[in-house]
Amino acid sequence: MRKRASEPATDLDRGDSDRQFVTALHRGLEILRAFRPSDKAGLGNSELADRTGLPNSTVSRLTFTLLKSGYLVYDDGTGRYRMGVPVLSLGYACLAGMQVRETAQVYMQKLADDCGDGVLVALGGRDDMAITYIAAARSEGVISLQLNVGSRISLARSAMGRAYIAGTTETERAEIIERIRDRYPADRLNEVLEGIHDAQEQIAAKGFYANIGGWQKDVHAVSVPYASQQPNTPMLAFNLGGYAFSLTKERMENELGPKLVDLARMVSRVGY
Repeated sequence: MRKRASEPATDLDRGDSDRQFVTALHRGLEILRAFRPSDKAGLGNSELADRTGLPNSTVSRLTFTLLKSGYLVYDDGTGRYRMGVPVLSLGYACLAGMQVRETAQVYMQKLADDCGDGVLVALGGRDDMAITYIAAARSEGVISLQLNVGSRISLARSAMGRAYIAGTTETERAEIIERIRDRYPADRLNEVLEGIHDAQEQIAAKGFYANIGGWQKDVHAVSVPYASQQPNTPMLAFNLGGYAFSLTKERMENELGPKLVDLARMVSRVGY
């Protein structure tokens, strides 16, 4: 059965055919994946069911198990769950294994400082049908994008996501496109696919993709795919963005896009 467009896409249908695939484990991880940094008040079972597309009865059993394991914490007053401390240890273990993050952070901060105007420079990787920030650096400014390590943005619509799709393997790109076709309604699908194709053409021509108001109308961004030379490091992407009133289309395309390409090359040259 096809999921509603508002529901996160999962690999349940494909995974069930693999005898090595543990569906219960996958569903438990989908519960944890449903939480977002903005969910400060937590989530109830009904909200988790809506975000994951799982039945309410299944969600109740999973949240009970995750609660007993310490991965979720329950608030008796609100009837909502929050992530427990053990989840944090998993995240830091992941970040600690990515040497490229520490190397890139220095160059990212320098670029952000040089650009000024509340610029945010980020490094992210694919998280299902989203991009998750694994590093972020911002310049001083009155207003800047409020995204940090752990923030998740659209894989199909954001500049960073489209740069990732453009830079990854043909096999993974085809899998992503297939899932996009299942995920988006017909009236939006062509727009999304055209944006991804545009990203591929821009990166092939000049090394970066400029998304001018395509993700959010008042946000401009440029992105570059990054394939690390470090063994076992996943495909990543760099992004530089900010509000349109301070980052004009001309500046993004003529100055900041090339600078982001230089940053990616510098990080690659130092061995990561």
